[in-house]
Amino acid sequence: MTIYLEFPKGFLWGGATAANQCEGAYNVDGRGLANVDVVPIGEDRFSIITGQKKMYQFEEGYLYPAKEAIDFYHRYKEDIALFAEMGFKTFRMSIGWSRIFPKGDELEPNEAGLQFYENVFKECHKYGIEPLVTITHFDCPMHLIEHYGGWRNRKLIEFYERLVTVLFTRYKGLVKYWLTFNEINMILHAPFMGAGIYIEEHEDANQIKYQSAHHELVASALATKIAHEIAPENKVGCMLAAGQFYPNTCNPKDVWASLQEDRENYFFIDVQARGEYPNYAKKKFEKLGLNIEMTEEDLILLKEHTVDFVSFSYYSSRVVSTDPENVEQTEGNVFASVKNPYLKASEWGWQIDPLGLRITLNAIWDRYQKPMFIVENGLGAIDTPDENGYIVDDYRIDYLRDHIIAMNQAINEDGVELIGYTTWGCIDLVAASTGEMSKRYGFIYVDRNNDGTGTFKRTKKKSFDWYKKVIATNGTDVN
Repeated sequence: MTIYLEFPKGFLWGGATAANQCEGAYNVDGRGLANVDVVPIGEDRFSIITGQKKMYQFEEGYLYPAKEAIDFYHRYKEDIALFAEMGFKTFRMSIGWSRIFPKGDELEPNEAGLQFYENVFKECHKYGIEPLVTITHFDCPMHLIEHYGGWRNRKLIEFYERLVTVLFTRYKGLVKYWLTFNEINMILHAPFMGAGIYIEEHEDANQIKYQSAHHELVASALATKIAHEIAPENKVGCMLAAGQFYPNTCNPKDVWASLQEDRENYFFIDVQARGEYPNYAKKKFEKLGLNIEMTEEDLILLKEHTVDFVSFSYYSSRVVSTDPENVEQTEGNVFASVKNPYLKASEWGWQIDPLGLRITLNAIWDRYQKPMFIVENGLGAIDTPDENGYIVDDYRIDYLRDHIIAMNQAINEDGVELIGYTTWGCIDLVAASTGEMSKRYGFIYVDRNNDGTGTFKRTKKKSFDWYKKVIATNGTDVN
C-alpha cells in the first residue's frame, strides 16, 4: 500500500453541484424561468445550447430534466448530511439567478429565494462545511434573454451588479469563497447555455460572443470590487473549463495550433487574473474585424480588481492537428478534440488523462502564480446497482485516485499552490452537456432516470466510503 505525502493543512476537500442540475423546483417560491430550464434532453439539446436552434419556452414533445432535476430544493438537508458524513470541508454550489430576481431586472429581490440559500448555507455550517458559491453557473433569466438579448447587452452588467450586491450583503459571514462565472470560456462554444445568447443567421457570431464576453469580464471585475468592499475577507475566483491542448505531432504547425487553442481558453483568465487584454487577443480582434466596445472605466475596473484565485474544471486533455486527413475525432464533448491513441476514454468519449491534470496545474501556476482551486473533476459513467441496490464503482475510484495522485505530485513535487478540490457531481445530477441522468458522477446514487421516472431515493456507492477515507487522511491514503 502506497502512502502519499499529505496535502496542505486546511486543504478544502469536497464536492460540486450546480443549481440548474440539481435543485429542480423550477417554478416554486417565485422563481422565474431561466435559459437552463428550457434546454431539453435529446438530439436537439446540443443545437440549442450552442445557440443554433431557438427554444425560449417549453415545447410539446420534449422532456426538460431541469424542471425537477434531483429535487435538491426539498432534500438539501438529507444531501448535506451525507456530504458531512463523507467529511466534506467545502461544498461547491451555485445560485439560481431567477430565484433571487425572477425576471432579472427587478429592483427588489425575491425574499423566498434569498431565504432558501441562507438555509442551505446555515445547514453547511452546522457541519463545518465551507460553502463555495458560483454566482452564475450558466443561469440567465429568460426575461433578460427575451427583452435584452442576454449578455450581448451591456445592461446585464447593471443587473448582475444588483444581484451580487444583494448576495454579498445578505450572506456576509456565511459565504467567503465566491466564483463569478462558471466556465466563462464556454461562451465561445455554447453561447446560449453560457450567456443566454442566440445568434441570428445574419449576425457576426464572433462579434457577439466577444462583446458578450467583455460584458461578463467587466461584471466579474465589478463583483470582485463589491465583494472586497462589503467583506474584505471574501475571496473571489474566476472559473475556466481547463485542459491543455497537445499537438498531434511535433510538426511545428501542430505545436503552433495547440498554443493558439490554449490561448483561446486562457484569454478570459488572462483578463481576470492579470487585469488587461493580452496583445494576442487585441490582434485577433483586429484580424477578425471586430469592434469590441469598451470604456476607459471598464479597463480601469479590469486592472484594479483582479481575482484572488483561479479555479477550473478538468476532465480531460485535448489534442489538435492541422492535418485534416487521418485524424479521428473524439465524441461526446462540447470541445472537439483529435483522439489521443495513448489514452483510454470514458463511455462518453472523454479521454482519461491524470498526468494531463498535473500538466494543466503547472501551466496555470506558471502563467498566473495565483492560488488554484480544482472545482470540477470526475468520471461520468453508467452505474448499475447489484441485487441489493449497491453500486460497486471501482472505475470511478480508479479515475479519481489517479487524478488525486497527480494533484499531490503537482503540490509536493512541483510546488504549485492548490487550495482545494471538489469532485463534480458529488451526488448524481443532470448532465449539462447531454441532459442525461444516466451519465452519473456521484458518490451518492439518485434513483432518477432519463425519462423522468424514479423515486429520488439516495443510496451510497462504494466510492462514498473511499472518498471519506481520502478526506480523513488528507490525501495520504487513496488506496
